[in-house]
Amino acid sequence: MTFAPRRRTVTTVVGGIPVGSAHPVVVQSMTNTDTADAASTAAQIIALARAGSELVRVTVNTDAAAAAVPEIIHRVTDAGVHVPIIGDFHYNGHLLLAKYPACATALAKYRINPGNVGGKRRDDNFRTIVQIAVANDKPVRIGVNWGSLDQDLLTTLMDENARRPTPRDARNVYIEAMLESALRSARLAEETGLPHEYIILSAKVSGVGDLVDVYRLLASRCDFPLHLGLTEAGLGMKGTVVSTAALSILLAEGIGDTIRVSLTPRPGGDRAEEVHISQQILQSLGLRSFAPQVSACPGCGRTTSTFFQHMAEDIQAYLREQMPIWRVRHPGVEEMRVAVMGCVVNGPGESKHANIGISLPGTFEEPKAPVYVDGRLVVTLKGEHIVPEFLGLLEDYVARTYPAPNPPSAAAVL
Repeated sequence: MTFAPRRRTVTTVVGGIPVGSAHPVVVQSMTNTDTADAASTAAQIIALARAGSELVRVTVNTDAAAAAVPEIIHRVTDAGVHVPIIGDFHYNGHLLLAKYPACATALAKYRINPGNVGGKRRDDNFRTIVQIAVANDKPVRIGVNWGSLDQDLLTTLMDENARRPTPRDARNVYIEAMLESALRSARLAEETGLPHEYIILSAKVSGVGDLVDVYRLLASRCDFPLHLGLTEAGLGMKGTVVSTAALSILLAEGIGDTIRVSLTPRPGGDRAEEVHISQQILQSLGLRSFAPQVSACPGCGRTTSTFFQHMAEDIQAYLREQMPIWRVRHPGVEEMRVAVMGCVVNGPGESKHANIGISLPGTFEEPKAPVYVDGRLVVTLKGEHIVPEFLGLLEDYVARTYPAPNPPSAAAVL
């Protein structure tokens, strides 16, 4: 597949992270804790950052939440985690930012939804937030959502459309209203004093086709960095698939500078799952590398044993656990490819194509597991200790192939 070059955008710096232009696409996520609970929110931010989230957004919706922001950031920093934290404001952001200047100072960026900044005084409230952003030298994401669109603007465009000799489809008017809301708000922000390069835009919907259409148009009409994501991706497999479908199309066309997979977690589930999915989308497209990739066969009648499935899962988990350390000690290891195959049909070939791979015996095959390193057979494992022996070979390969340039400091490891 041939990827389009990244669209030229300006660069917006968020807490030291460059977003836009030729910079790597940035992964972000959002907490789902009560922000007023500083300890729980800080703990989740730390977990998301350690999972690989490069920006983390928190809801700031009450006095207690705004008052807690400085403590949250202090707790995160004390844990040795340095990740930009973004404030998400709806309805009362202009009041909270003005009332709690320490919150306004501590946050790395403000997110404003122009559809939710306050009725008839919408523009005044929006200007207030922007003025506070200017005073604190903070960038702003203007985030328009299909479900909370500026109703006055939508009504105006719908009325204009009804008077046309040939009215357009209502969907197209909705899309135009989203674009106009984002771009009009960006103009108002600049008129209020916010520099052009301090603005990021988003225009989120819930459908794949709608999202693609909206962002293609938005990218053609502005040079602001764009944040991509479905408003609500949904649960589990559905959320993963629709996010992958929508984001992959746009990223392949060079559209998008930050992404989030807005996945609904299972009860008690890991919030960091959305981070891993975002990373996998970017890595599968070849846009970034975050962790070694494991190739494993799906299994068939030749692989009635589930041993290779457990081994593939164990190796994937081991790689994820090791990455916070390896990322510092072994730069470049995220490019490594590992194969765990279940029988002789494709096992040796796939193992040879990986940096290190193992071909396990299938049903009725001789009980041995050849290991290939950089295309060459180096050892054949047998017996009950195949997994720990292979992990030992894997550790040796990493240490040998991706040597540490300098001894890392303890503080460098999250």
